[in-house]
Parts: sequence; C-alpha cells; structure tokens
Amino acid sequence: MRALCLLLAAALALPAFAQDKLPPAPYAYTQLADPAQEAKAHALMQTLRCLQCQGQSIADSDAPIAGDMRSQVRLRIQAGEEPEAIRAWLIERYGDYVSYKPELTGATWPLFAAPLVLVALAFALLRRRFGGKGA
Repeated sequence: MRALCLLLAAALALPAFAQDKLPPAPYAYTQLADPAQEAKAHALMQTLRCLQCQGQSIADSDAPIAGDMRSQVRLRIQAGEEPEAIRAWLIERYGDYVSYKPELTGATWPLFAAPLVLVALAFALLRRRFGGKGA
C-alpha cells in the first residue's frame, strides 16, 4: 500500500518537474533588436508583478513564469501592440494583482477608499478626545 501511495504521488508530481525542464520562452532572456521597443517593453515589465516571487517585478525575477511573461511582453511590443493594451491583457489573464499600478474599478475601490476612511476616523477620534470644552 505504501508503494502504491508513493507511485501515485510521483505520478502527480511529474507535471511540476516537467515544467522546469522546458526551455525558456524565446524572449525571456533576449532583448529586442530595436532599442526603442526594448525600452517600452522594459518600462512595462517594471510595473508588472511576478506571480511566483510576488515581491519582484517580472523584469527582476528569475522565476519561469516571469520569463514567460517577459517573452509575451516583448513579442507583443514587437508586434506593435501598445503597453497599456498588453497590461490590460495580463490583468484579464492573471487578475489585478499582476499590476503594481492597480486601476480604480468596482473591485478595487475599497483599496483606495480605506486609507481616507481611516484618516477621517482617526481625525474624528482625536478631535473628540482633545477638542472638548475649552477653558
């Protein structure tokens, strides 16, 4: 029974190991020939979050998914697509979290409103505490 469990676990883990064996995407580590296009691609890559590392942009990350995303950005820039259209495509594909510059939408407005509400609440509490009756 133990051998069967180990065999099943190994079979389920094979796709994860296979992913690392794939060669990197064509433009994961290769810059575009046109310096202006590469500059546009790099500027966009600096504003996109690596989904695996989460603390790095895809320009700085060595994770395989970041390489795939860099390649997609470069291929789309090379094809003439605008950076904001590429950003919108990546947000649609991976969600708002992929962007370091989230847009104000129905789902993200609480993120923008929460600091203002907290500051107003703190001001009201401080005014109530210290702004009482003057002598």
